[in-house]
Amino acid sequence: MKLLPVLSALLLFLCQPDGMASTIIRTAAQEASEPKFITINQQGKPAIGGICVDIMRALEKVDPDLKFVGDQTWQPRIRIDAGMKAGNIDAFCGAQRIERNTSQYHFLDTVLFTVSYLLAVRADDDIDIQNWDDIRQLGNKGVILALHGFGIVDILEKIGGLKIDSGATSSLSNLNKLLAGRGRFYCHRSPGIKLSIQQAGLESKIRLLARPQLSEKFYMGLSKTLPADQTRKINNALVSLENSGELRRIFEKYQE
Repeated sequence: MKLLPVLSALLLFLCQPDGMASTIIRTAAQEASEPKFITINQQGKPAIGGICVDIMRALEKVDPDLKFVGDQTWQPRIRIDAGMKAGNIDAFCGAQRIERNTSQYHFLDTVLFTVSYLLAVRADDDIDIQNWDDIRQLGNKGVILALHGFGIVDILEKIGGLKIDSGATSSLSNLNKLLAGRGRFYCHRSPGIKLSIQQAGLESKIRLLARPQLSEKFYMGLSKTLPADQTRKINNALVSLENSGELRRIFEKYQE
């Protein structure tokens, strides 16, 4: 009879729902966003790593009650935005504070990392560009390629007067369009663009311009319906990572 209370307690523990002790934060790995999310090999199996995955694992270490799920599933940016609106995604790592994003995300103040946007051209193109006005004056001969749905498209459009082609969904597609003469420039962030050129084996065919450049900060974007206590947990953990220098150390691992 003395075993009954013990067995009852054990049965009650075993019947607890999975993850009851954790704050589950739903997210996704953004396609074509290297090195925010990259394909890696983990114990002989394909997995997803990168800056954002490292940040989320670090957040879980700072606050063991946090658990990010979904970072091992690739999704295009447009689907992530749709998931946020539908209430299926709670957090998007690496969002820019542009109007399109601020209208749908709640941004935490901590800067995750800062990148530079560079322009790539064909290696045999001897064009010398100093500023955005120089590109603007090229008209249809100065088409800038960018990735569909990415924040850089909004930023370039805000500059004004630039010819932009944002139809491609991967860096490889835009690099091939660049080589085919379907654009004069490809604008993408660094770290990221050099790796894409290297992976495509195009180091001898494509070069990067020193200017003009754009500097952009990236943040953690949360669903505006995420409960305040969960938002506070993520915010506090991020502040801790910033104060300890861990955010900087993570980003430096991926410098090109």
